[in-house]
Amino acid sequence: MGKKWLILAACVLAVAVAGGWMMVREHAVKQEQSGGHESSRSRAEMPAFLLESAVDGKSVDSGSFKGKALLVTFFATWCPPCLQEIPSLIELQQEFSADGFSVIAMSVDQGGSAQVAELVEQQAIDYPVLMADAETVENFGGIYNIPVSFLVNKSGAVVKRYNGLVAYQVLAKDIRSIIE
Repeated sequence: MGKKWLILAACVLAVAVAGGWMMVREHAVKQEQSGGHESSRSRAEMPAFLLESAVDGKSVDSGSFKGKALLVTFFATWCPPCLQEIPSLIELQQEFSADGFSVIAMSVDQGGSAQVAELVEQQAIDYPVLMADAETVENFGGIYNIPVSFLVNKSGAVVKRYNGLVAYQVLAKDIRSIIE
C-alpha cells in the first residue's frame, strides 16, 4: 500500500509542476505577443540620471533629453537578445529622430566601458549609449532581465515597459502613438 501512495504522490506532483510551468509559459507568451505591458512606472516621470557615455566618457544628463520622446533600453554586450535588438533600435533612431525621438541605451555591463564602446563601433550605433549605475537601475524600478526598455513621452512620463526582445513593428507603432 505504501508504494501505491508514493506513486500517486509522484503523479500528483508531476501534474502540479507541469500545470505551473504551462501557466508561467502562457503568461510569458501573452506578454511577448503584446510587446510589453503597462508597468507600475507607467505615467510616472522618467527618473533623472547623470551617466557616463560608453563612447567618450563624457557625462550625459537626463535633462538634455527634455521634450523628446525616448526609448530607454537596458542591455549588455553578452546578451544575445540585446544584440539581436540593435539593428531595430538603429532603424528606429533613424526613422523617428526628426520627430523629436531618441533611443538611449544603458549598458549594465560590469567590465567597464571599453567593451561597450567596441560594440558601438562594430554595430555603427548612432544613438547615445551610457554606462548604467546601480542607482539608475534601481530608479527605473529594478532591472531583473535584459533587454528591458521604457517608452517615455515628450512630457517625460514613462508610458510603457517592455520586457525582453520586442519586434520592430510593435516599437514603431508605439513610438508613432506618442510623437503624433
